Amino acid sequence: MKTFHPFPFFLCLMLFFGCQEQQQFDVLIKNGHIVDGSNSPSFVGDVGINADTIVAIGNLKNAKGHLEIDATGNVVAPGFINMLSWAVESLIEDGRSMSDIKQGVTLEVFGEGWSMGPLNEKMKKEELESQGDIKFGIPWTTLDEYLEHLTEKGISPNVASFVGATTLRIHTVGYEDRPPTAQELDSMKLMVKQAMEDGALGVGSSLIYAPAFYSSTEELIELCKVASEYNGMYISHMRSEGEKLLESLDELIEIADKADIRAEIYHLKQSGKANWDKFDAVVAKVDSARAAGLKITANMYNYVAGATGLDASMPPWVQEGGYEKWAERLQDQEIRKQVLKEMTTPTDAWESLMQAAGDPSKILLVGFKNDSLKYLTGKTLKEVAEMRGLSPEETAMDLVIEDGSRVGTIYFLMSEENVKKQMALLWMSFGSDGGSLASEGVFLKSNTHPRAYGNVARLLGKYVRDEQVISLEEAIHKLTKMPATNLRIKKRGELAVGNYADVAVFDPKTIKDLATFENPHQYATGMEHVFVNGTQVLEHGEHTGKFPGRVVRGPGWKGDK
Repeated sequence: MKTFHPFPFFLCLMLFFGCQEQQQFDVLIKNGHIVDGSNSPSFVGDVGINADTIVAIGNLKNAKGHLEIDATGNVVAPGFINMLSWAVESLIEDGRSMSDIKQGVTLEVFGEGWSMGPLNEKMKKEELESQGDIKFGIPWTTLDEYLEHLTEKGISPNVASFVGATTLRIHTVGYEDRPPTAQELDSMKLMVKQAMEDGALGVGSSLIYAPAFYSSTEELIELCKVASEYNGMYISHMRSEGEKLLESLDELIEIADKADIRAEIYHLKQSGKANWDKFDAVVAKVDSARAAGLKITANMYNYVAGATGLDASMPPWVQEGGYEKWAERLQDQEIRKQVLKEMTTPTDAWESLMQAAGDPSKILLVGFKNDSLKYLTGKTLKEVAEMRGLSPEETAMDLVIEDGSRVGTIYFLMSEENVKKQMALLWMSFGSDGGSLASEGVFLKSNTHPRAYGNVARLLGKYVRDEQVISLEEAIHKLTKMPATNLRIKKRGELAVGNYADVAVFDPKTIKDLATFENPHQYATGMEHVFVNGTQVLEHGEHTGKFPGRVVRGPGWKGDK
């Protein structure tokens, strides 16, 4: 019988472990204040990335990276999700996504009513004719083809989209104020089916605007039933955010219930001072629906002003048929008299943002298509009306005619107190409701809402650090894992082993929005490094020129990726 000698055995073990190769990563982010998106307490640690994937999190002090970043004193978080993005054209012009990348946004979510597909030839022609400062061809037809077009061209962030109910309606019914025929509704439902199988996140509506305004609740329920079959979501700019806010919320809840679908309120707000006190009633309705088992959520932007167009100041009937018919009617003196009367008469039949703003000095003109009118950029409607010696209403009508567009407009509508209360709600996430722009080139031809440059930074700087409205962990949760979970997006939204390496590294002491309503084209500060799918797109605050963005698809996708 052989005798067992322990010393050589332990010597072998020591030699074995001592000779192990040092852990190597493509990217090693060291000593960061890790806020992983789960709303758990933060901790100091390291993140290891190989290729496009997070492969290690924790104490990696003996590891090495081909690229090493010392994040001491900085927050390391998942890349942020912009739940309501209008970067559909700006990314065609400039794939760097500068204003959002400099805030750590790694996923842009499109589809507020209008989506970039499916398009027919007439819609393509109309889209080409309506283009303003940014010009581009339209080689795609379906929504999926548009998203693929972006990534083939080269973009820094990831992109995803809802299919727009407005787009479906224009595709089949056009701009008419009537219900779809049975055949038209079947066609719309078939397009939802195709979009969902192509990876759309669900159905999006924007019911304040014509022709979406003409859609009935029943029509929307039918479309949402199809999206629900694919575990999709319904997301809506509701029919009213002011006078009939509560009734419009009832409609969203009814659609969610009857279509058996998750539903989210786009940019929740209480528009107009007369409606600011409806906050508690809104929260009570949502909480009650959630308690009953419905999955109702919301998103918001962190400002007291919204941005849209002068169409939101005119009755929907005058806009029936599209822009050409609208402008033609506004040149008929009898029709103008009727429009003027309705623009100045309080009503709950349609949503007037001019009336909600309360005064034309609170209506800022920021986007003109016609070069001869660009000198008015940044002026209020009151100022332009006084320049012309006309009423604000007549001035608005004339500007729509002269510009060949609805004219980009900012309305000051909301309460700062309500903005703060909203962001603390359990079911609230965030979206800029803006493009992702650059402070150069064609983008400087028009002004924009400062939210395009500052929505996330304003949350993390003003409201988290300075005013402590919510904690850093909660804010990042609402920017990452919460929206990813709501959208049913896999492997994103959390710093976790096996997830895609979308990562934002920022200085919590200097993160700040600088964009203002007077001077909106100013980048936020404080974002140090950003990775998208493991590729660095921001290094020490400067863009690297890399375009690793991908199409992120919803739960109904029938593809092979």
